[in-house]
Amino acid sequence: MRPSIVALSLIAATVSLTGCEKQTKAPFEAGVCMHVIEQKDGTLKFNPVARNVPSLELCAAELEGARLRFVRLGSPSREMTGAYQGKFIFLQKEGIYLGDTYEGARFMSLVRTGDGRLAVPGAMPSQ
Repeated sequence: MRPSIVALSLIAATVSLTGCEKQTKAPFEAGVCMHVIEQKDGTLKFNPVARNVPSLELCAAELEGARLRFVRLGSPSREMTGAYQGKFIFLQKEGIYLGDTYEGARFMSLVRTGDGRLAVPGAMPSQ
């Protein structure tokens, strides 16, 4: 069975369109955990939060601590974005997600427990 010309044209068009999407990558600075702020013009500003951070998980913990301090100071925002060695870290209500690009897919890393702590997905018993 041969694919039709129309089907091949659709596949080619889809592949070419995905190449045009904006793909913002995080900077790669070894051991530097950053807070990411989206500016009014759509660009991203990267502010160092901690240096000599040995792992992505510890960077996420640093960002979670910063997020909690902002909330205690009265910040209306309950979500935060960070970056660590070329990866984006998204702290959201449900947990922490990771992504290779700012606009792209996000993958669950840690989930929030009932009392707000973070845990590895599947570590908590289902209710």
